Amino acid sequence: MKKLRKNPAISNLLMVSPLAAVLFVFLVLPIVLIVIVSFWRATEFSIIPAFEFDNYAFLFGSPVTYTVFFNTFKYAAITWACTLSIGFTVAYYLAFHIRSQTWQIALFLLCTIPFWTSNIIRMISWIPFLGRNGIANSTLMSWGVIDEPIEWLLFSDFAVILAFVHLYTLFMVVPIFNTMMRIDKPLIEAARDAGANGAQILWNVIIPLTKPGIMIGTIFVVTLVMGDFITVRFMSGSQSANVGRLISNDIALLQYPSASATAIVLLLTVLLTIGILLRFVDIRKEL
Repeated sequence: MKKLRKNPAISNLLMVSPLAAVLFVFLVLPIVLIVIVSFWRATEFSIIPAFEFDNYAFLFGSPVTYTVFFNTFKYAAITWACTLSIGFTVAYYLAFHIRSQTWQIALFLLCTIPFWTSNIIRMISWIPFLGRNGIANSTLMSWGVIDEPIEWLLFSDFAVILAFVHLYTLFMVVPIFNTMMRIDKPLIEAARDAGANGAQILWNVIIPLTKPGIMIGTIFVVTLVMGDFITVRFMSGSQSANVGRLISNDIALLQYPSASATAIVLLLTVLLTIGILLRFVDIRKEL
């Protein structure tokens, strides 16, 4: 014990080793296995351990790959813009317009109520609402707004993005609200005393100080959307696809090497996207 106390490096290593072992077994090792399998070859009846680049060559040589990746980035970008607009507005209202901490907590918990149910249930609940004979079309027709049902409300990109926004907006609200609550109120009062109006305070004071929260929410939303596949499958009526759906189809066909190669490319793409985002804001202040 005395030697450990005299050598803090060994003591710190022993303290970190259990968590490092867990991360290695459940995070690093599976990724290493996926990388290895991505270089194997699959036939109709078997998987052959080999080191070859056929899976990656087929992946990058197919025009379907670029279309699917474009759809993935499209869903991620539009969902990010929508969740940022809604999340920032909700967080701003809770942080600066609700004076009572009790009401802040109550309204914040109200935002979490949808998360008390399964993601799939919340997603599927849109189908009877957006369908051709659903609540939305029936209501609009009864009001005389439309003469016939709107076809693109369901089984379209609109339905996919709507479901994404519904599922992941809270992941934008939480970090932004947490960051806004750390802003010193006297700083805003000082800006107001200096003659700044509401728009100037928002643009020059609140938004710059909220950037770490915005970036954390962005990472959450973008990574979740890019890895999702079940939402695209159900809400598009299997008419659209993203990278997650491509991986799911390969797994269903027992094409594990091809699925592994696609997963590795997706992982590198997500890590590259996160790396670019982290260049703009230092989020270590919020962690």
